[in-house]
Amino acid sequence: MERFVENLMYSLRWLLAPIYLGLSLAVMLLAVKFFQEIFHTIPHIFEMAEVDLILLTLTLIDIALVGGLLVMVMLSGYENFVSTLDINGDTEKLAWLGKIDAGGLKNKVAASIVAISSIHLLKVFMNADNISTDKIKWYVIIHLTFVGSAFAMGYLDKLMRKPNND
Repeated sequence: MERFVENLMYSLRWLLAPIYLGLSLAVMLLAVKFFQEIFHTIPHIFEMAEVDLILLTLTLIDIALVGGLLVMVMLSGYENFVSTLDINGDTEKLAWLGKIDAGGLKNKVAASIVAISSIHLLKVFMNADNISTDKIKWYVIIHLTFVGSAFAMGYLDKLMRKPNND
């Protein structure tokens, strides 16, 4: 009975595969939104204020960072929790693939969230004239919470990886 339960639980990891596949759909949707932003801007580029172009650029960077985060979670999560990716020999394999464990993935996700939050906060500051001071304060507090959480997670991971000197 115990072996059956263990084998069943181990086999159920495959339920994660469609979830990781669904993340690839999210990457495709981000790509559509990325190019939609560009195509909407092209006809108005010469009448656009510099600050608006900078805000658009920050939005595009934001989308790219989220897309990269999705790919990292999708591929690393699949490799860590479902099965090793069997990439064809003629296909270039990403250098980090197979080298990020669950703890490393967690830290990279936290660092990506901080980067995305930083870009968003920069957008807020660029548009500060149109945002209340109270809202800006909360954006900063939330960002600092992300920074503190990422730092704490990295520090705890470092402590956990330290070899015992006992």
